[in-house]
Amino acid sequence: MKTTGNTIFMTGGTSGIGLELARRFRDLGNTVIISGRRQELLDTIAAEDGIEGIYLDVADPASITAAFEKVTGSHDVNVLVTMAGIMQIEDLRDPGHLPTAEQTIEINLLGTIRTIATFTPYLLQQTDPVILTVSSGLASVPLTVTPTYSATKAAIHSYTQSLRIQLADTGIQVIEIVPPAVQTTLMNQENDDHAMPLDDYINETMTLLQQHPDADEILVNRVHFLRHAERENRYASVVAALNRPH
Repeated sequence: MKTTGNTIFMTGGTSGIGLELARRFRDLGNTVIISGRRQELLDTIAAEDGIEGIYLDVADPASITAAFEKVTGSHDVNVLVTMAGIMQIEDLRDPGHLPTAEQTIEINLLGTIRTIATFTPYLLQQTDPVILTVSSGLASVPLTVTPTYSATKAAIHSYTQSLRIQLADTGIQVIEIVPPAVQTTLMNQENDDHAMPLDDYINETMTLLQQHPDADEILVNRVHFLRHAERENRYASVVAALNRPH
């Protein structure tokens, strides 16, 4: 992926990793359009950061279609970033967790799949097209208090691999971004000493994107502990360490 001269559309992007990535891409000379469900927040970001925002609820297929038509009607988008997602605690002993599980699947997994399905035929006609999916270190080792979130990220990892293989001869590059725990508002981790500082994560991610334009995955050093746990025969100990009460 080239890191300048793109027109990038991002699902999500109103906070945390998404917003900081949008700012960095903008600073490198890309046109960036973010999206989200809170129009007032999109308006604030547009006013303060100069980053255009479009309303999008990835849980609603009609909203995905409308956002696609709006953004491609005014921009020649060549990069899609599927950043939108939620992460919530669930107690699997309580059947009452099912609405949370269903919403998580609807947004994290189906939202990603539907967005990619909507944009792919269009991206096939673009120059230097790229799809960036966003999984997690938890795709490899689950955080057991957020079981459906971890499961959706494992599904995104697998889906991305299939997508990359199916699109291999089309010219669309498929990259998986794999964050560790990062200090953002997701799960109230802003001040969590066990999470990676947001600026450090963004700096390392952007460096990797610039240094490895042909990369399939963007893995900061901090996430290798999780990503390679099974390969390195550390899985059981990593599951225990990750899920040990702090």
